[in-house]
Amino acid sequence: MNSRFHAICFLLPIGFAFVASIEAQGQIQFVDGTATRFPVQAEYTNQIAVADIDGDGDLDICFANGQGYSSLGTLLKPRIYINSGVGVFSDQTDTRVAGITGCFRSAEFGDVDGDGDVDLLLGQDYSRQMLLLINNGAGVFTNETTVRIPTLNTSTSRATFGDIDGDGDLDIALCNSGTSRFGTTGQPRLYLNDGGGRFTDATTGRIPTGNISQQMDVLFFDADGDFDLDLFVGTRASTPSQSRLWLNDGSGVFAAGGNFPNDSTAYAYDAGDIDGDGDMDLIGTNAGASSQELLARNANGLGTSWTNVSASISPNPSSDDNDTKFFDMDNDGDLDLVVARLGATKRIYRNNGTGAFTQVTNIITASTDASLDVKVADFDGDGRYDIVTGQGESGAFQNRIYMNNGAIDTLPPVNVRTEQVIAGTVAGAAHPVRVELRDAYTSHMGFHARSVTLRFGVGGVLSQSAAMKLTGNCLWRGVMPAQTAGSLVSYSVRSVDAFGNTGDGPILTFTEFGTPPIPADRNGDGHVDGVDLTIILAAFGTSDPGGDANGDNFTDGIDLAIVLAAFGL
Repeated sequence: MNSRFHAICFLLPIGFAFVASIEAQGQIQFVDGTATRFPVQAEYTNQIAVADIDGDGDLDICFANGQGYSSLGTLLKPRIYINSGVGVFSDQTDTRVAGITGCFRSAEFGDVDGDGDVDLLLGQDYSRQMLLLINNGAGVFTNETTVRIPTLNTSTSRATFGDIDGDGDLDIALCNSGTSRFGTTGQPRLYLNDGGGRFTDATTGRIPTGNISQQMDVLFFDADGDFDLDLFVGTRASTPSQSRLWLNDGSGVFAAGGNFPNDSTAYAYDAGDIDGDGDMDLIGTNAGASSQELLARNANGLGTSWTNVSASISPNPSSDDNDTKFFDMDNDGDLDLVVARLGATKRIYRNNGTGAFTQVTNIITASTDASLDVKVADFDGDGRYDIVTGQGESGAFQNRIYMNNGAIDTLPPVNVRTEQVIAGTVAGAAHPVRVELRDAYTSHMGFHARSVTLRFGVGGVLSQSAAMKLTGNCLWRGVMPAQTAGSLVSYSVRSVDAFGNTGDGPILTFTEFGTPPIPADRNGDGHVDGVDLTIILAAFGTSDPGGDANGDNFTDGIDLAIVLAAFGL
């Protein structure tokens, strides 16, 4: 039985008891902290993006703003809120994204140019060009749209990043509904990254051809467990133009996954493992019958068979909902649910551990507003996941932040699966390694990990490491350089979440391609010379594997004799 299971068993009653105590005392777990943490503003926000944009270790916020439900309204700035470090935000829009206005429906952060900071993608409605803003490393963005992405005046209600072709850089998938998000003449688009943050339209031949009406959401996730990103396009239109799931063949070419439940009136989707079986399930906001949430279970783990389990959400009322997110609100190891409503208080549901959700009342401050989007993250660094909502369509449009005073996250990220390396037939070739990791909340661009590291080495010692990069949703990728020919290579993935909780994946092995090394050749350069002798002498009397020529886990006179006997070969 693994340590994760033991931790969950130990902490489950604690998490439940804590939250139950809050409820019994009539206390609110998610307290509206807007008045003291957000600037006063009254703008029409359609989506929220969260990332550390200035590299100071805390999470900042971008609000994608733009008026107009069914027709173009006032063009607005995308708002940039910078975190003080304790969850108090200042509006630094005019210095961070100077001169930018539009009808922005979507915002997404991602490192498109590989320089280690996050860039910003802004999608617009009503036949307007999507924008790509490049970060200078200090959180100041420059509009480089014209030289980096194709020109396409359309409605982009949502856009997202993901490495679809396995080359290590972030590509783009975007909704394309024509003249407005309620349009009927657009096909979703795929833009491929050249590795330096410049994109070309690669739609043709990669996704099925045809218009999809009223595209509202697009997301990447691994539906079939093969370490590549599959593509889901959510629509507000009913059959025959229902939402689509397309499976990736590994090279960035997609084909229909099939058997996804009929849906309608959908505004947003989220992916997460609701029942702990290792595969990703889906929830759609207002996507089911009579404007209810659609909960779809991945029935076979392959993305080709789905079961409608919407009845597992209790109650599941017919209401005007606009977004939903999975997150573990009580630190019991399963994903709970928050639903953003228009004109009513947010609803929060607790998961019983098997994917059945029951509403928890009196747990969030009752704010009757018009929530169009919701995000979950720890903004004040206290180890608890807070909630941010974006307001639009009606009311004063004051975006809100709800601070969590519930259970602290003490659970490490879960290593769902690590890719098994198969040594190739080319000597000296590097080995990409992919891993699927899950933490206590979901996000299209992954949980905000402190680090994800690929550890590897020969002789059973993980003496080397390489940083892994997020490729989209729950998938990460690292590259292991070639090791000594013929050697047994061990590797494992270590992930550390924002709170320092550390999870180690299994140790996997493979035999490096090539002729087995000469034991005396300690540096693997094909010669036994003074360099090898120096390695032996430096490791002498220790368990350093670098000097262990005979494999007894100790460097001594025997190892020295082996090198001297082969000297000059």
